[in-house]
Amino acid sequence: LWGCGVTDEDCAALASALRSNPSHLRELDLLGNKLGNSGMNQLSDGLKDPHCNLEKLG
Repeated sequence: LWGCGVTDEDCAALASALRSNPSHLRELDLLGNKLGNSGMNQLSDGLKDPHCNLEKLG
């Protein structure tokens, strides 16, 4: 999702995908997007979920 215009509001859906059972997502590139603290906090919560199998976040 590099440079796709992802914003804080979009991070709720991304965090939900990270928590999905099971999450098959292994790599997520968010460089070039405008994520603020709120969006990063939502993603961080998703990463803490035991169903999250993400190996690389960029």
